[in-house]
Amino acid sequence: MTVLKPLNVLVVDDSLTTRALIAASLKRDARVRVIGTAATPLEARDLIVQLNPDVLTLDFEMPSMNGLQFLEKIMRLRPMPVVMVSGHLASHKGLVEQALRMGAADWYSKITPEGGVEPFSGLGDAIVRAAETPLSVVATSHNIDIPGSKEGVVIGIGASTGGVEALTDVLEHFSESCPATVIVQHMPKQFSESFARRLNRIVRPEVRLAEEGDILRPGTVYVASGGERHLRVRAGARQGEYVCQLVAGPPVNGHRPSVDELFYSLAKTVGKHAVGVILTGMECDGAQGLLAMRHAGALTIGQDRASSVIYGMPRAAFELGAVEQQLPLTEIGQAILNRCERRSLETYP
Repeated sequence: MTVLKPLNVLVVDDSLTTRALIAASLKRDARVRVIGTAATPLEARDLIVQLNPDVLTLDFEMPSMNGLQFLEKIMRLRPMPVVMVSGHLASHKGLVEQALRMGAADWYSKITPEGGVEPFSGLGDAIVRAAETPLSVVATSHNIDIPGSKEGVVIGIGASTGGVEALTDVLEHFSESCPATVIVQHMPKQFSESFARRLNRIVRPEVRLAEEGDILRPGTVYVASGGERHLRVRAGARQGEYVCQLVAGPPVNGHRPSVDELFYSLAKTVGKHAVGVILTGMECDGAQGLLAMRHAGALTIGQDRASSVIYGMPRAAFELGAVEQQLPLTEIGQAILNRCERRSLETYP
């Protein structure tokens, strides 16, 4: 591979001196560009989301969790080329092998050889090798699907008039391994199945009608069937596992299933690990439930007026203070994924 432009590199090391030495060394290498440095996994998590680096250099010893733990986290939630940089790796062959098995593309020793060699003078070569390593080799085999969704994150979406097109736009941003997603779209029962089949044909995740007892899994979108029962999410048998629950009951806000019923259940069961999204639709269904989600620590997003077919449900939620971020439809899908990525990386082993 020929590097046509500098590789954007994020340097993660708890030592201020080491971060400065690495940045100074890489500044002399035209093939790479340091776009940020982080002293802790928490800082690194935020910068990965904000800066989207091409390659990460990762120290082995850091506060709150070691580099191998953070490497495992990255490989499952945000696969990318990683170069392990540590004094330990030179003298502990087992750590090198473990890092490579977990998905690291290369490693580099902090110990500077004798003979007047500049510190970290060969790190640029390791970074370029990491970038040249096919991502399928580096990380894809380390992705792990667990019940509940990626690290327990669950996305809940509510929509009504105009929602068929809006949901299509949002879900087209999702990958095959997106967090588990549950949807209430107001529509008659006879159209629910064809709607789910249509979505399943045109988006990458699997889309299906929610059934009683379905365990929420990554890469799957669960659509509530119209007319008969409300869709809620309850805790499963194992920690971090969530399950679809279909509940008989009167209409809520004139609707069955009701967006409020779904959102209230997510607030209670998933809490801060949920993302709530309210899209175009008439009246106010979902507003109170979304507020409950926000109070529970969930991330909440609402569609803006300009892109809504009917600015009813999003408006009610926004005016109630339930919407943390209001966005045009074209930006919502990616914003959801960015928030899920950030939330997933917050959940340490």
